[in-house]
Order: sequence, then structure tokens, then C-alpha cells
Amino acid sequence: MDSSSSKKILLLFVTFLNCFYILLAKNTPFSMSFPLISTQLSHNSSSKALFLSSLVANSHQNTNTKIMPRVPSLNYKSTFKYSMALIITLPIGTPPQNQQMVLDTGSQLSWIQCHKKIPKIPPPTTSFDPSLSSSFSVLPCSHPLCKPRIPDFTLPTSCDQNRLCHYSYFYADGTLAEGNLVREKITFSRSQSTPPLILGCATESDDAEGILGMNLGRFSFASQAKVQKFSYCVPIRQGNHTVKPTGTFYLGQNPNFRTFRYVNLLTFPQSQRMPNLDPLAYTVGMLGIKIGEKKLNISTRVFRPNAGGSGQTIVDSGTEYTFLVEEAYNKVREEIVRLVGRKMKRGYVYGEALDMCFDSVHSMEIGRLIGDMTLQFENGVEILINKERMLDEVESGIHCVGIGRSESLGIASNIIGNFHQQNLWVEFDLRNRRVGFGKGECSMQV
Repeated sequence: MDSSSSKKILLLFVTFLNCFYILLAKNTPFSMSFPLISTQLSHNSSSKALFLSSLVANSHQNTNTKIMPRVPSLNYKSTFKYSMALIITLPIGTPPQNQQMVLDTGSQLSWIQCHKKIPKIPPPTTSFDPSLSSSFSVLPCSHPLCKPRIPDFTLPTSCDQNRLCHYSYFYADGTLAEGNLVREKITFSRSQSTPPLILGCATESDDAEGILGMNLGRFSFASQAKVQKFSYCVPIRQGNHTVKPTGTFYLGQNPNFRTFRYVNLLTFPQSQRMPNLDPLAYTVGMLGIKIGEKKLNISTRVFRPNAGGSGQTIVDSGTEYTFLVEEAYNKVREEIVRLVGRKMKRGYVYGEALDMCFDSVHSMEIGRLIGDMTLQFENGVEILINKERMLDEVESGIHCVGIGRSESLGIASNIIGNFHQQNLWVEFDLRNRRVGFGKGECSMQV
């Protein structure tokens, strides 16, 4: 995959809706191990480059998913390189073809980059060739996915000229990803593979990598493959991202789980129709924010969905920075201006999203003056963000506080991105509907 492809995928903000009307066949739970690599972004991108999250508006799918039975599962471990996102390599098809996909806990439908064979133009070597896989099949127009029977099904599908189920995703920056809905296996070895999973096979996607959707939706990879839990430990990244540290990823049981503290997921019944809510996201009960020893005067209501769904707090591996709704962001910015406002770079906004920025010559002093930040959750769970991780070098000579306004992204949710998940175990426990956090020296966990 060339570097331009890696840059483009993280320019995409998924705004499509993830609701489908189809029942999946029952599959045996299992666990797998995947190699992961990192991807590098251009720091000259717009705010849409700072995150890759399928926050859903107008999505009313019932999320009262039954708790998975306690079935023994295998444990597999792999490593990844971290820069601005996690890119997982999956062996897809029979025989397997390695495909690179963004590991995104904010997306549902997974899709891969499929190439079209154009005469005299060789296809990209990293795209998936369906003709080489014996387990590949397409969904016809007669499939229920192409004939939705629920009123809030808004994923654009149609019949193409070959009578196959065609889909189109429009992203917030105006780019398009489209192709056919298909079924395909993940083949890890002769003895270990998934059953056929529903995926998107994109033929028009601006040469982007695919997406591995890992949210709570019925069509996420985690749900279709009946993964009971998965976790990762994001290492500390340094400097201008040229050095990519190695972290650890588990699909299945994590041997460090006894050190984790858990926050229950907030659930939203189908009858709660809130236009700004993503009911398929990993939504947690956040209570407040401390900077240093000072608890900011922010009402807890701004961290929970209101009547319209605005204000939910989401843990998202596919978003880089942390974003807060207006009332919470203003309180954070007010305190940081009080502490270091005179040194702030006036009139500078990175990527139309981060506006608390400083010349790098002051970065160590700024971090020391701001101090640590603590995100507080239910059950006494806290995420401690050390002062060394408050600022990120977004351009040569410029550091910014890694917190932006949700409004700048056109969303109404609080998002905890991967930048503030560094040196932290994060476990998504689907069986028990909770998220676990644990301290970790992530660069040493390999």
C-alpha cells in the first residue's frame, strides 16, 4: 500500500448509518491473532483528518443485544506500530490475501479495497482480488440487505447493472467509497477460519485502506465473528511520529485483565429515538475532568446524551484526538488559558480543530504548567493523562493540546481518541457489555 493511500483513509469521517435488516447464521465463538502496522498522516490535513469514527445520527437499531454465552475462547496476541491510527492486516479469502484495515471501534460494516481489472492498467498489488478466492460470493439484489423493511435503513443500496447489491458511502469531506456487499471468510490457517462474513468490497474509494468495524452493531466484525472481548495497549509516541513504537493487541482473553477496572456501557432501547445518538458506539458514563488537582466546574449532564442524543461519551480507537462538546470544551480551554494563556499561539488552529497551540520551544514548560489531566468515570474509574501527553507535535515547531471542539467536526458527542489512550490497556468486553482500563507500559508489553 503506497503512502498516499495511508494518508487518505484517515481523511475520511464516516457519516453513513450502520443499521441493517438481516439475521446472521449462528457461528462458533473463536479468537484470532492479527499483525498490525501503523499509518502516517499528513499534518496539513483538515479537521476531518483527525478522526475516523462512524458516529451515527438518526440510527435507531435496537442495542439490547443478548449477552453472549460463556463459551471458552482461544487467546491470540500480536503487535502493532502506532503513529496516528492502528492498521490491522487481515488474511482474507481462500487462499488468504493480506488486506490492511483501520481498526475502528466506532464503525460497524467492515470493508476491504477490491480492485477492478482494467485492460492495460495493472491493479494495485495490495487490493483484494475476488477472482482468486474460492470462498468469495456477492450479495444479489434479492438479498434482504438490498430490500430494507425498516424505516430508518439509510445505507444507500441499489442494484447495479449486474443485479448485485451496490452500496455508496459519502464521507464528511465529500469523498466517496462504493462497491458491492459480499460474503468472505477470514482464513488464518488450514484449521482456523471464520464463517463467511458480510463485508463491503469497495471498487471506488480513493485508494484507501479498508475499515475493520468493531462497534456493537450486528454487522461489525466483532459481532459477526462472535468475538467476546478484544483489547489493545497503545504505546507512547515520540516527537514528530518518525519513530513508531510497538504496542500489543489481543483478540480474546487478555492475561492482564485482573488489573483492569471496568465501566459499564450505557444502553439505549430501540424506543429511545434520538437523532444525534450513536446507539452502536461504546458509550460510557463520564463524570468530570480534573486539570492538576482542580476539578473543573462541568455539569455531568454534558457527558451524557440529552433528549436529542447530544452529549454521549464514546471510547473510539479510530479517532486520534479527544473532542468535547462546547460546554465541556470551554471549561477546559478556560483553565488552560488561565495557566498558560500568555504563551498560546494566537490565531493558529491546527486542522480546523485544535486551537490551544504553542511554539515547540515552550512545550516542556507548557506541559509542566498545565500538569496532569484526569478523566473521571463511573465506578471510580479514571484515565490519567500525564502532563507529557497533554501536547502533541502537530507540525515542526508547533505543539497543540490534543483536545478539540466536537462542533468543529460537526458532531454532538464527546470522543476519547487514541492519543489519550496511550500507555493504557483498553478492553472492550462485549459479553458483559463493559469497557475496561488498566495501566500499562505499552512499549514493554510486546
